[in-house]
Amino acid sequence: MTDLAAHYLEEARRQMRGHKRMGEAAMAQLRHEDFFVTIDPEANSVAILVKHLAGNMRSRFTDFLTTDGEKPDRFRDREFEISSETTRADVMKCWEDGWNIVLGTIESLKPGDVMRTVTVRGEPHTVLQAINRQIAHYAQHTGQIVFLAKHLRSSEWKTLSIPRGKSEEFKKAPPKSNKGLSAEK
Repeated sequence: MTDLAAHYLEEARRQMRGHKRMGEAAMAQLRHEDFFVTIDPEANSVAILVKHLAGNMRSRFTDFLTTDGEKPDRFRDREFEISSETTRADVMKCWEDGWNIVLGTIESLKPGDVMRTVTVRGEPHTVLQAINRQIAHYAQHTGQIVFLAKHLRSSEWKTLSIPRGKSEEFKKAPPKSNKGLSAEK
C-alpha cells in the first residue's frame, strides 16, 4: 500500500506541474490586453480564471491536513472581480504563490497521509479524493485558459501539443524528439 500511495503522490505532483506548465505556456502567448479580455458578459478573462485558481489553491492547500479546505478568510466572489488597477504582474504573482502552496503541500505529504480524512466545505474526503478533486478543477480551468488564449491569438497561436495534421509524423518519430509536443512532459 505504501508503494502505491507514494506512486499516487508522485503522479499528483506530475499532473499538477503539467497543468501549471500548460497554463503558463498559453498565457505567455497573450498580449497584455488579451489577458483581461472577456469574450461575452458571462465569460471570465484569463486574469479572472487565474485569480480564481489562486484563491482556490490558497484555500484548499493551506494547512491542508488540519483545517477545512474552504477557509473563512476566502472571499470567492472577489476572485471574479478585476479592477482597473489590477496588473498582469499582480495576477501572475497570485498564480505563482498559489502553485507554490499546492506543490509544497503535496511534496510534504507522506504515503501514510493518502487515506487520512480532510474536509472541504465540511464534507469529509480522503487526501486522495481531495487531491483528485483539485486536479480535476485545475484541469478544467487550465483548459479554459488554453481555449481563451488560442481563441485570442488565432492564427498566431503556437500549439501546446501535437500540431494539427502532424499526428502520423509524431507517431513515427522517436520519443525524445517528441518531448516538446506533449502537455504531459
